[in-house]
Amino acid sequence: MDFQFAFSVAGILAIVGWLVLLASPLMPVWSDRIAGIVLPAILSFGYLTLLVLYPADAGGFGTFDEVLELFTHPSSVLAGWVHFLAFDLLVGAWICRAGRRECISFWAILPCLPITFLFGPLGFLCFSGVRAVKRVTGR
Repeated sequence: MDFQFAFSVAGILAIVGWLVLLASPLMPVWSDRIAGIVLPAILSFGYLTLLVLYPADAGGFGTFDEVLELFTHPSSVLAGWVHFLAFDLLVGAWICRAGRRECISFWAILPCLPITFLFGPLGFLCFSGVRAVKRVTGR
């Protein structure tokens, strides 16, 4: 397998998902389906394929040293990257859905999306802050 090609394809799929999320106010149902289900499922299938076809022959998750050794394998690094792409996109889609459900302005949610894309959990914290402000102020 050409890991560079797989890396590029996974990145393109994720970017498409994030662009769909940016357009979610215009097409909320399609955004939920594309960025919240279809693309994460495709990325997850790619992740599964990497785990099954290219298992690491050393390393693990029991200790920090095992994780370091695991990520010396290109297939494990790619699988980890695809894992991040899929889950960050799922969180971004959830942020958009939760924001709509809670009547939070998309403009308030918008800064949380690139933070989620780039820094995963920090985007979740950002959205949690937006939700808290909305609850306290009612706006």
